[in-house]
Amino acid sequence: MKWFAILLFSICTLSQAQIYTWTDENGRVHYGDKPTDDVNAKTVNIEVNSYTNVTYEFTDFYVPNREGRPHNPKVIMYSTSWCGYCKKARNYFHENNISYVEYDIEKDEKAHQQYKNMGATGVPVILVGKRRMNGFNAAGFEKMLN
Repeated sequence: MKWFAILLFSICTLSQAQIYTWTDENGRVHYGDKPTDDVNAKTVNIEVNSYTNVTYEFTDFYVPNREGRPHNPKVIMYSTSWCGYCKKARNYFHENNISYVEYDIEKDEKAHQQYKNMGATGVPVILVGKRRMNGFNAAGFEKMLN
């Protein structure tokens, strides 16, 4: 029971981590998880979250295959580099030889705009034809493919 309490405390502490930004005397912008004592650091607000629960819906962001048929859907994933669920999805796709296209919404402005246009609020967002999965669950993804 003691280890469970320590684990729970650690998870809560990590989920409340803060990011700071500051500019040094040479005009360089820095980011870190701890503010420095000698400068006036500002808190960075991060708007993208990981989905903790998987949800499914239909979307107008349909991407047909080359023949224009939905029976062999193209898998698209909107993600970030730090997201654990995105990593699980990537590993699942690789292990199961599922070809997919991935867009990092923090590194690709066009992808970020598409993500915002979908009304997404977390990552990953996985599209298969007209079906959309918010978050990742292997069993749920398999159902989307059928």
